[in-house]
Amino acid sequence: MRRVTRNLVVAVALVVVALLALGALPSYLGTGDPYYLTAEPIETDEPAIDVTNVSERRYPYLVGALTSDDRRSTGYQTDPYGIKEPFTHSPFDEMGSLVQQRPEAATTETARVRYEGETYRVEVVRA
Repeated sequence: MRRVTRNLVVAVALVVVALLALGALPSYLGTGDPYYLTAEPIETDEPAIDVTNVSERRYPYLVGALTSDDRRSTGYQTDPYGIKEPFTHSPFDEMGSLVQQRPEAATTETARVRYEGETYRVEVVRA
């Protein structure tokens, strides 16, 4: 193999490894108390977002909160440098998506959702 070809192959391999590391690294970053998505049952006639058929792949924190015994999702930790947020999915992303779906049923802090006939107030809390 020629020297130039070998150098090119090594450079491409290094770029691939660096990109894979950047993709995996943000999930390992995290400090401080975690954020959770919580679901509290409420009684209301106000508009709510129907989330009975949402995908667990798209809304893992929401589905986790609605189906867990303590009505709380798994934790999400932020990082001190702001590197993690653009690369990972967070409960804040899910709340933003709920606000866009039906603004009259959500604010930036809370949302009213309907899941399997029950209505819940969902919010991001820091434990």
